[in-house]
Amino acid sequence: MDAIKLNQFWRIIATGFSFSVFGLGGLILPLFFFPAFKLFIYNEDKRRQVSRYFVHYSFKFFVGMMCSLGIFKLEIKQAENLKKASGVVLIANHPTLIDIVILISIIKNVDCIVKSSLTSNPFIMGVIRGTGYISNAQPDDLLHDCQKSLQRKQVLVIFPEGSRTTPGNTIKFQRGAANIAIRCNANILPTTINCYPNFLIKNQKWYNVPVTRPDIELTFEPPLNIAQYSAAENKGIAARKLTQKIEKHFQEQVKRHD
Repeated sequence: MDAIKLNQFWRIIATGFSFSVFGLGGLILPLFFFPAFKLFIYNEDKRRQVSRYFVHYSFKFFVGMMCSLGIFKLEIKQAENLKKASGVVLIANHPTLIDIVILISIIKNVDCIVKSSLTSNPFIMGVIRGTGYISNAQPDDLLHDCQKSLQRKQVLVIFPEGSRTTPGNTIKFQRGAANIAIRCNANILPTTINCYPNFLIKNQKWYNVPVTRPDIELTFEPPLNIAQYSAAENKGIAARKLTQKIEKHFQEQVKRHD
């Protein structure tokens, strides 16, 4: 077996091990740590924040472990734009399964909107409940929950595609993210995620790792001021125009790295 094939085989083993660690952590946190927080932290908001910090550092360890095992290389660009960010909507494209894990590992004051289907996933539902991440299960409450989160100066992560990007397809955004930013009067932090070669993409098995180690690159771009859109009388039209603007921006950014 040559060195390239040997390295690929190692990354298959390491990826399987990492997913096992992630699943185990998803069970341990809500069984032991979150209940312990309830015993010592009576204020619900403070307890939720502590839980989020705990998840942040847990994911930081997990991502660092995956990089140390040689599963992928992570590069962060223009991090200074993130350091100044608070009370913003972070909009990102979604090429890999672990995009949200990486983002939470980087951002301490993070909140996110999660699919309702994940609230019944045994390996992640306990973390969602313990941290109070926003579920889209109740559309009537979604905007209110997002507004509260942004008022607390959280960085609200949204993937406007709604699902992982299909390689080769043009990026298409739904209007929900722009609508939330406009109605909550929150600026947008565009974040481009590029991964080459493809890794953990949509409909790909975890063990189908590429021949060479993937490079995952996150670029935190300057915030987009949405004042002119928030001031628009017709919020629906404003959301459509803003969606078209950021969609075109991401299409250009991703194409530049293809």
